[in-house]
Amino acid sequence: METTKTMQAAWYEKQGAAQDVIQFGEMPVSNPGTGEVRVKLHASGVNPSDTKTRSGWGGMAMPFPRVVPHNDGAGVIESVGEGVPTSRIGERVWLYETQRIRGLGTAAEYVVVPSDKAVRLPDNTSFVEGACLGVPAMTAHRCVLADGSVNGQTVLVTGGAGSVGYYALQLAKWSGAKVITTVSRPEQEIIAQSAGADYIINYKCVDVVQRIKEITGAEDGRGIDRIVDVNFTANLPITEAVLRPNSVVSSYSSGNPEDRPALPFLSMQLNNVTIRLVLVYTMPDAAKQAAVRDITAALEAGALHHNIAKRFSLAEVAAAHDAQDSGKMIGKAVVEIA
Repeated sequence: METTKTMQAAWYEKQGAAQDVIQFGEMPVSNPGTGEVRVKLHASGVNPSDTKTRSGWGGMAMPFPRVVPHNDGAGVIESVGEGVPTSRIGERVWLYETQRIRGLGTAAEYVVVPSDKAVRLPDNTSFVEGACLGVPAMTAHRCVLADGSVNGQTVLVTGGAGSVGYYALQLAKWSGAKVITTVSRPEQEIIAQSAGADYIINYKCVDVVQRIKEITGAEDGRGIDRIVDVNFTANLPITEAVLRPNSVVSSYSSGNPEDRPALPFLSMQLNNVTIRLVLVYTMPDAAKQAAVRDITAALEAGALHHNIAKRFSLAEVAAAHDAQDSGKMIGKAVVEIA
């Protein structure tokens, strides 16, 4: 059911370049149904999956006839549907998987979502910071902690200055691990350092395998317990060389949709290596709830910082997509909604 109330929003009705397909204007505001809440949005986070859906990357089809983009956001619950306690009205929340539900994401003034997708946002976290959490922080949690505690272990995070890598570094440190990360530029070293990395390796300048062996004593049978990997195919030679027996490599990306990595099966089998491929949207519900619980706890403990690269207005969603797709931005693009 729709009210006569309208809102400003960005949307697209066909796939293509951001400046060609993203529109900005007025559209109706929906009422929350059973088990749902309506959120007045203050910020919307832009993720690679949002821009890939818009562009049709890898042959991806239009998921709905009209898409208001972005799965992540933050705001205040304005109204609730049947079955949701009225005490939630006025609650500050961060959102995840918003656009996947019905094609109406967070690039708008209001959004209706299932109550469990609106997670209480601790008072020490701003709305702009809350809009950064969903996809990258939940992906990082799955990669770091899906296979048990990392307390006392050594974790390698490749691409530690990226959106997922930045949270993975912090969650691993919060969980008691020693953390090594790789970067490619001096400015990324500064970001990785701010996330608490114990060792930072610039792979453009240093032999990564040799340096990891020096850090971990791999020549004596030790090595990396868990890898959080940003490029599975490209990093396979390093992965094979540094993993210790009974270790895990969790990868959330592999460069391009045509990748067909040649797996070094025997060496990984001999070391009893677990390979975990992660996509946040199809994670089991229990994994999502575990991520929500731990991310909230880490926020409350002041253990998570947020790397916001650039802020845009709601009328500038196309520019925000272009910034995300440029490959030049280090950190998150966030749309602030007045």
